[in-house]
Amino acid sequence: MAKEEKEICRIEEGGTALRVLDQRRLPAEEAYLVLRRSAEVAEAIKTLALRGAPLIGVGAAMGLAVAVANGEDFAEARERIGSARPTAVNLMWAMERMEKVYGAGEGNVVERLRDEAERIREEEWTRCEAIGEHGKALIEDGMGVLTHCNAGYLATGHYGTALAPIYAAMEEGKRVKVYADETRPLLQGARLTAYELQERGVDVTVICDNMAASLMAAGKIGLVLVGCDRVARNGDVANKIGTLGVAIAAKHYGVPFYVCGPRSSFDDSCPTGNDIVIEQRNGDEVTTRHYERRMAPEGVGVYNPAFDVTPKELITGYITEDGIDKTK
Repeated sequence: MAKEEKEICRIEEGGTALRVLDQRRLPAEEAYLVLRRSAEVAEAIKTLALRGAPLIGVGAAMGLAVAVANGEDFAEARERIGSARPTAVNLMWAMERMEKVYGAGEGNVVERLRDEAERIREEEWTRCEAIGEHGKALIEDGMGVLTHCNAGYLATGHYGTALAPIYAAMEEGKRVKVYADETRPLLQGARLTAYELQERGVDVTVICDNMAASLMAAGKIGLVLVGCDRVARNGDVANKIGTLGVAIAAKHYGVPFYVCGPRSSFDDSCPTGNDIVIEQRNGDEVTTRHYERRMAPEGVGVYNPAFDVTPKELITGYITEDGIDKTK
């Protein structure tokens, strides 16, 4: 697949600005942010203007290069951007790569950092295409595929992870019916997955998260594809909240459940899913966001983890740039 003509994250203005698509405003409005300081990059990541594990890594690396180009101290900028979100391993992976480049080599440090950030982007794009090539074999003509959250080009900058096999299968002429969980509470499935699939002519239907099991019971789902924010050494996976419930239902109904992600999302320093730090977010996302009026009583308690952990026992296999792995 050719690279997306619409680049949603790129360095501009001679290396002094980062231009990113503001995903908080989709699908109603396609607007871009121009970021020049590390605090602005960190805020974009925290507020999900810049989101998706692989794209967070790419955007963080680019943002760090831009911040240094604008005169910021490397260590301070790295700490500020690197602490924006705790769960997705791609963020710290990218920061570590940038730190190695900063501390080694000769020549202009700003150019070295910018070159490394661009290299990270190109590598992630290549990984996404490989995931699609490997995963398309799992999709049969006319199959119903369920996905949760958004793991397409909006989450990676190009092609996607969980959506990559779908795009690759359709390029071979296969017909695919995609069911997109709305993905409460921030509706990344309804707002983003449906937006990008519809934009590319894919047959997509949005469902509420609690409808997935009934579709499996009715025999309408032949495959589940999800992305990942971190894969522990033992194969447990942290992904958007609600993924665990989908995996449990898929196991019960015998529907293959595959996790799609680049090796940059695999964290061998993390033994199990119990060791993954789960980000807790503001309760307003549950009670107020995306509603015309507040939908819960003032003062009520809200539990709002951004991710849950799916144990390896519920996972059929992992699709990476290296192929399909069922041995984790």
